[in-house]
Amino acid sequence: MTLTKHPSATTQQPNARSVGKQYQSLVVMLLVTLTLLGGIGSRLTYLQLVQGDRNRQLADNNRIRLIPRQPERGKILDREGRILAGSRLSYAVFLWPIANQQAEWNRISQRLSEVLNIPADQIQSRLTQAGYTSPFLVRIARGISPAQVTALAEFSHELKGVQVQAEAVRNYPYGDLAAHVIGYTGEMTDDELTEHEDEGYRLGDVIGQMGVESAFEQRLRGEWGGQQVEVDGMGRVLRVLGEKPAMAGRDVQLTLDLDLQQAAETALGERKGAIVAIDPRNGAVLAMVSRPAFDPNLFSTYITDAQWQQLQGMDFPFVNRALQGYPPASTFKIVTTTAAIESGEFSPDTVLPTYPFIRAGGIEFWDWNRAGFGPLGFAGAMAWSSDTFFYQTAMRMGEVPLIEWTQRYGFGRKTGIEITDEEAAGLVPDEEWKLSELDEPWYQGDTINMSIGQGYLQASPLQVAVMFSVPANGGYLVRPHLLKDNEAERQWRQSLNLQPETLQILQRGLRQVVTSGTGKAVNAPGLPPLAGKSGTAEDPPRESHTWFGAYGPETNPEIVVVAFGENSGGGGGSLAAPMVRQVLEAYFKGTQPTGAASQESVVSD
Repeated sequence: MTLTKHPSATTQQPNARSVGKQYQSLVVMLLVTLTLLGGIGSRLTYLQLVQGDRNRQLADNNRIRLIPRQPERGKILDREGRILAGSRLSYAVFLWPIANQQAEWNRISQRLSEVLNIPADQIQSRLTQAGYTSPFLVRIARGISPAQVTALAEFSHELKGVQVQAEAVRNYPYGDLAAHVIGYTGEMTDDELTEHEDEGYRLGDVIGQMGVESAFEQRLRGEWGGQQVEVDGMGRVLRVLGEKPAMAGRDVQLTLDLDLQQAAETALGERKGAIVAIDPRNGAVLAMVSRPAFDPNLFSTYITDAQWQQLQGMDFPFVNRALQGYPPASTFKIVTTTAAIESGEFSPDTVLPTYPFIRAGGIEFWDWNRAGFGPLGFAGAMAWSSDTFFYQTAMRMGEVPLIEWTQRYGFGRKTGIEITDEEAAGLVPDEEWKLSELDEPWYQGDTINMSIGQGYLQASPLQVAVMFSVPANGGYLVRPHLLKDNEAERQWRQSLNLQPETLQILQRGLRQVVTSGTGKAVNAPGLPPLAGKSGTAEDPPRESHTWFGAYGPETNPEIVVVAFGENSGGGGGSLAAPMVRQVLEAYFKGTQPTGAASQESVVSD
């Protein structure tokens, strides 16, 4: 019997459709694995070969911190080496942008805002400007209080990437003394940073903003140094990798005399105006005061809104009135006398009648005393400051020699002093200017007004001091300067080629002003013989400006002092002359000034 075998479940032969089906999942897994490995490999290859340098840099940035070291700014010294601007120790707050993600910085900014009283969006703006991947520290606050330092230490576990550092900040030991000359420093604005970025400045740097601080910025600023350190995840320093010492700025020594500057500040008091003292032999500026003033220490740290508003409530406290143009009034009769004699229209011994007024072009031009002074020569006309005397000289010689000599005396252009950004050129008007600016011709009345230092003529107290230097030093124009070792300016002297007779008339007239005329307020015991001239300029509808300039000793003068009261009212001989006297007393070691100069009842122009 033949047995037929029936296939079982384990012995059945597979059909064609099921052959290899059990390997399909393995193949799929293999393919997926190979694809993933290929992707990872290619990504690793890309990261290592293509972006390797960049990633290494990012890794270094996360563990290497660059700590800049600010240089100490050079000192500003007076002529004797006394410090007018130096440095003091303070504390500042810095952020390390790369230490946190932006979201974490948002939280930290809120906490810092509470401690430092700085708006959080201002902190965020600094971080955004620097970039959140920047390894450089960014300063967000300066001059913080000890209480704020303590608070930041208490919250340090919440303030990763925040660092408090000691730094040197600008210090002005005498407050607002000579503020307009010295200037101040302040943190750079975005526009200033863009303007100076190729000079090595960085975000958060300070820069001189006016005066000597600005004019000698490159000498004063110094060179940044710093450390490259390795830190851990909390920002703690593990080791110093490299260090470059900061290089301090160079000192700047000025021609200013601290004692004389203090005397001039006291003499001017709280009056709006200016006082300038220079050496007529070489143009060295010995004192320069302008009021109202400001305390430059306010800008050494962050100025508050309240402090800024207080400054805004003052009458232009940042304007250096010693360098701004005003009608020079009768002090200008020095130039008119020069022009009249040098033009050949008048001899040195000319005598003219004076009147209550002179009529020209249908207009009455009055003398200041409304009565005239009788017959006068040039010296007597200067002593009594007769207006009608000088009206007559102007009418006869005309505007051409008057304008020419005005320009030769240095008016209408900057003096060349180093703080040139604050200096106005003034104005010497002529027919071309008047046609261009006012669309009017030049009238004889314009020449008459100009002859007594009024009309459109503008001159600064410093320019007037240069004018007084001409008769003081024997006929030379000097260039005022502030830098003590500025040899080029010290030696610069330009002869005006005055006739000896012209120079003698000027010196005699200016001496008579003090001995018997409108300047008797400076003819005081303890002072050597002086020469000077007063001036009062109308400024309707406001009060008049007052002037007085003097030099001394009469023989071989060493100092010229000019005082100017802006819209002070009164007369130059009664208001400005006592200020000049106080400065001269300090210079010649006479009676030391004890307070602001008082008005005196004397003959005045």
